[in-house]
Amino acid sequence: MDLLLIPRLILELVLYLATVVPDLLPIIVSLATPLALGALCGVLNERSGVVNIGIEGTMLAAAFTGYLTGFALHANTGPAVAIVAGVAVAIGTGALIGLLHAWLCVTVRADQIIAGTIVNIGALGLTAYFNRLIISPSGLGGAGVIPPILFGLGPIALSMLALVGLLQFLLFRSRWGLRTRAVGEHPKAADTVGIDVFRQRYQNVIAGCALAGLAGAYLTLESTGSFQNGMTNGRGFIALAAMIFGRWTPIGAFGGALLFGAFTALGVIVRVRPAPGELGDLLAAIPSFWYAALPYLVTVVILAGVVGRAIPPAADGIPYEKEARA
Repeated sequence: MDLLLIPRLILELVLYLATVVPDLLPIIVSLATPLALGALCGVLNERSGVVNIGIEGTMLAAAFTGYLTGFALHANTGPAVAIVAGVAVAIGTGALIGLLHAWLCVTVRADQIIAGTIVNIGALGLTAYFNRLIISPSGLGGAGVIPPILFGLGPIALSMLALVGLLQFLLFRSRWGLRTRAVGEHPKAADTVGIDVFRQRYQNVIAGCALAGLAGAYLTLESTGSFQNGMTNGRGFIALAAMIFGRWTPIGAFGGALLFGAFTALGVIVRVRPAPGELGDLLAAIPSFWYAALPYLVTVVILAGVVGRAIPPAADGIPYEKEARA
């Protein structure tokens, strides 16, 4: 038995990935786009003290309403207008779900995990029902797909890159960012100095869920051009993992999304650019479902190693009750 076989294969794998990944970076960024937008939603929510596990459902509902809008308009208005309208409706859907989540978590002070679960279950059931009721029986074509405009990326993917940089700057270099971090860390102290905790949390939850809505629009209007039941396929939960991996910062969350996107792309990479020699034979012999499962396995492994060290905002998930003034 060759004792150096495993170390040699690992070294060959590292060199192989270092060679092919730069050429396939647009694919990786494309796969990371909905994860990054969902992770930014989580950052805005949790930095202001509201846990949102309903990102998955928000993305799915927005993907459906965005596609349905484009689907309904494309025959009469043309694909360009239909797609723009679809993106706008998807963002609006995310914002409306954010308003609901904020009302439940901030005003009603409901359990935030349960509130997010309601969004996930409701979105999964309602989109499947209306898809079967409205879209499937029609037999009509879809809304079209937004074409790439730069480096093989479409406008939503490019806007994601801009949003990461913008939110990183605003969160740590602006008055809004200071107030956001204040209500997420010490809401009582923030209230004492005149910051409206409720309004700040409402704004951030709604804005964050609008970004999750944009992620949904990406899935149907820029990536696939169609809607399938449950098409988010766990991306909302992977986005939460990317947020935790990135320690609740936009740049870190984007890095986590890229990591998960790279593992998602691995199954594509080994088919498009097969490795030479024994390594290529080994990678080709691995069943495709293992490549499909790899991002979720990596999510579990990373969370197991990171969660204990990653410290969320101090007031994350804790409803705030304004004290009566004497």
